[in-house]
Amino acid sequence: MTRLTVAQAVVRFLAGQWTERDGVEHRLFGGVFGIFGHGNVAGLGQALATSPQDGLPYRLARNEQAMVHAAAGYARASNRLSTLACTSSVGPGATNMVTGAAGATINRLPVLLLPGDVFATRVANPVLQELEDPRSLDISVNDAFKPVSRFWDRVNRPEQLPAALLGAMRVLTDPAETGAVTLALPQDVQAEAWDWPEELFARRVWHVPRPRPERAALERAAELIRTARRPIIVAGGGVIYSEATEQLRAFAETYGIPVAETQAGKGSLPYGHELAVGAVGATGTTAANALAREADLIIGVGTRYSDFTTASRSIFGADAAVVNLNITAFDAAKLSGMQLVADAREGLVDLTEACRGWASEDGYRARAAGLNRAWDAAVDAAFALDGTPLPQPAVIGAVNAAAGEDGVVVCAAGSMPGDLHKLWRPSGPGSYHVEYGYSCMGYEIAGGLGVKLAAPKREVFVMVGDGSYLMMAQELVTAVAEGIKLIVVLVDNFGFASIGRLSESVGAERLGTSYALRGTGRYDGGPLPVDLAANAASLGATVVRPDSLEDLRKALAAARAAEETTVIYVRTDPLLDAPSSEAWWDVPVAETSPLHAAYTEAKRSQHPHL
Repeated sequence: MTRLTVAQAVVRFLAGQWTERDGVEHRLFGGVFGIFGHGNVAGLGQALATSPQDGLPYRLARNEQAMVHAAAGYARASNRLSTLACTSSVGPGATNMVTGAAGATINRLPVLLLPGDVFATRVANPVLQELEDPRSLDISVNDAFKPVSRFWDRVNRPEQLPAALLGAMRVLTDPAETGAVTLALPQDVQAEAWDWPEELFARRVWHVPRPRPERAALERAAELIRTARRPIIVAGGGVIYSEATEQLRAFAETYGIPVAETQAGKGSLPYGHELAVGAVGATGTTAANALAREADLIIGVGTRYSDFTTASRSIFGADAAVVNLNITAFDAAKLSGMQLVADAREGLVDLTEACRGWASEDGYRARAAGLNRAWDAAVDAAFALDGTPLPQPAVIGAVNAAAGEDGVVVCAAGSMPGDLHKLWRPSGPGSYHVEYGYSCMGYEIAGGLGVKLAAPKREVFVMVGDGSYLMMAQELVTAVAEGIKLIVVLVDNFGFASIGRLSESVGAERLGTSYALRGTGRYDGGPLPVDLAANAASLGATVVRPDSLEDLRKALAAARAAEETTVIYVRTDPLLDAPSSEAWWDVPVAETSPLHAAYTEAKRSQHPHL
C-alpha cells in the first residue's frame, strides 16, 4: 500500500496511462494545464509541485477556457491517442472550462477536466464561490459540466477514486464514445490521505480498438455500391483520426469515386489528386457540390453530417442512396443511411475487397477533373488579388503557400473557416485544423498552442480574426513563456465579417457587426482607436504589419525562419468575398421581412432523407 493524498494519487495515476494502436504506444497525457485557486491549490497544486515533471509536466495557462481548447487541439493533432488534463479552482475557474468541454465533446475529442469543488464535508458551507441551491445541498457549479461531458463523476470519498479514474480512462480511449471527461474533486477530499493499492499506479496500456464491419452489413453496403453510377465519398474527421488516408485513396482510385471533404476531414486526400474535389456543402467547392447534387450514392466515411456538410440537407439529391461507414453507430444512422459500424481504416479495406468487379461509369473521373480545373482557376484568381486593405482570399493564399508541406493552419470562427474550407489546398492529413463543430471564437491561439505541443516539428499558422482575437488572445503569453513558436496571422476586418453578411441577408441590417464608435444611435461614429498589433506586442510576441501582398509573403517567410512567436497583423476588406460555393445554409428569416419569400423558396431544396 502507498499512502498519498487523493490529488497525489490522481497525478501518479495519470502519469502511468498509455494508449496503444497498431503496436505503437503513446502517453495518454502529454501534461497538465492548470490555473490554481482555493479549490485546487492545496490539492492538485501541491501534488503537481511535489511530483516528478518528466511523467506529467505542468504548464501554466492564462485562461481556463483556453487551456481546454489547447487540450482539444493537442488531442486532434494526436489523432485522439493522446490528450492533456486541465485543472481549475472551484467557481468561475471551473465554469470557464464549460465552453471548452462543449467544444471537445461536439468535436469528439478526448480531454480530461479536473475542476476543484466545494467541501464534501460541508462543515463551512457556504464557502467562497459556492452555488447554493435550495433544492439540494449536493449541487455545485460543476453540475453544469454534465450535459457537455461524455463521462462525469464527483469524488466525495477517497475510496471512490479508483473507479472514477478507470471510468474516465475508458471513455477517453474509446474512439466511439470519447469527448470531455469531468472528475469534480472537492477541495477537502483532494488533500485527504489514503492507503492506495500499488496496482492502481502500475503502468496501464489502453488498447484502442479497430472494429471491423459486421459481415452481413458489409455485403449489403457492397451490393448497394455496385449498383451506383455516380457515387461520391464524403470524408470526415474519422478518416484522419483512424489514419485511414491511404486506404481511402486505394478505395477511391480502385473504383473511380471522387472524394469530397468536411471541415474535420480536409486533407484526407492531398490537393492535386485527380479524385480530390475539395470541400463539400455550404462552404464547399463548386466541383464537390456539383457532384454531390448529381450523385446517386453518398458514401460517408467518418462524418457526422453537420448542416454545413449537407448544406442544411439541400446538397444531396432526395433519391440518393446513403452508405455510412462510421465507428459511432449514432453517426452511421444519419440521413437514414445503410449503417456500416466499424473503424474507418478497417472498413475501407473490407469495402475495397467486397466491391471487386465494379467501377463507376465511364467518364466520371474526367468530369470530376474538369470541375476541379474550373474551381482551381477561380481560386488562383482569388489568391492573386491585391489591394489596400488586402482581400482575405489573397491572405489565405499567401499563408497556404508559406505553410508548404509541413505547415498546419489553425482557425475556428468568423468568415475565415468558410473561406479556408473552400480555398485551402491541404498537403495531407494533419495540415488543416479548423474547429468547426463548435466554431468557438477564441479557440485559435489556444488551439494552435495545443497543436504545436503535439506536433513540435510542424510549423503552426494560426489564422484569427479581430473578433476572435479580442475574445481570447492571452495564450500568446503562454506561448512566449513556454518558448513555443506560433505564427499568428491576425486579420483585422473591423468587426464580424461573416455575421455581417449573414445579418444583411436576413434583414438585420448588420446591427452589432461592425467595430466602430457609437454615433447617432448606432455604431456609425467612425473606427475604434484600437491597435491590436500593439496589443500583441505587449503580450510578448514579435509583431509585423505588412501593407501589401508582397510584404505579407516576406513577413511569412521571416516568421518561418524565426524561432519565436510572430504575429503578422493584416488589414482586410470585409466586403470582398471568396468565390461562391453555390450552396445554401438554413438560417430563418423573419416572416414579416420582405426577404422571407426568398427564404421560403430556398427551403424547397431541403430533403428529409427518409
